[in-house]
Amino acid sequence: MLFGLGWPEVAVIAVIAILIFGPKKIPELGNALGKTLKGFKEELKSPSEDSNPEQEK
Repeated sequence: MLFGLGWPEVAVIAVIAILIFGPKKIPELGNALGKTLKGFKEELKSPSEDSNPEQEK
């Protein structure tokens, strides 16, 4: 499955996350993580022009 983890391991991690962060905070954390990953993927696809100034020389 995910990173070589099975369903029992994922369930244990989910229960621990709910105990630590609370059920109301989990969707907010997932949303923030999704936005971060989306921005990271977009930056990999189209790097900004000023990220490599040696090409101008």
